[in-house]
Amino acid sequence: MAHYEISMPCTEDDIRQLKAGDTVTLQDWLYGIRDATQIHMFDHDRKTSLDLKGHAVIHTAPNVKKVPVSNACPTGYESVCIGTTTSMRMERFTKPLMDREGVRMIIGKGGLGEESRVAFNELGGVYLAIVGGTAALETTWIEQITDIDMDDLNPESLWQFKIKDFGPLLVAMDSHKASLYDKVKETTAKRRVEALKKMGVPV
Repeated sequence: MAHYEISMPCTEDDIRQLKAGDTVTLQDWLYGIRDATQIHMFDHDRKTSLDLKGHAVIHTAPNVKKVPVSNACPTGYESVCIGTTTSMRMERFTKPLMDREGVRMIIGKGGLGEESRVAFNELGGVYLAIVGGTAALETTWIEQITDIDMDDLNPESLWQFKIKDFGPLLVAMDSHKASLYDKVKETTAKRRVEALKKMGVPV
């Protein structure tokens, strides 16, 4: 397995070289997005002023603090704790994020489903996994909140973060239809059968 350092925004060629099991460290820019953000963008056709083309989004509703606008905090927000939420409930937004907005990478925990696998393959995208419970560490990788859109949805606004050494992140789903979650499902199913047999439960 290989490790890659990618400055954002990235190209389709950058994405196609990644394989499931590789690791990635991102530099420069990252966008925070969550359920309400995407519901407004795609169910209510709300356009964003931020350019997501070639970028990565992270499933998050960050804990931030309102502060006076300054060079350090140009949006008037300071990071407190920026963690990652479970991705699967946002499965239906993967293709429109890529197709309409040009997103290349989705970062979250727990994985995505078959629709996302197809979209990653067709359009050139990947899912980068973060281990749950690492919000404090993730926050140290974010230098600044540099822009924000749809702030009426706060904390599920669309956030632009300036990042440095964001990672390493695990390529859990690649653009070639490979997914590390397939093995997880196989192992889980096997262990379930074994456990039921030990308990005398017919399978």
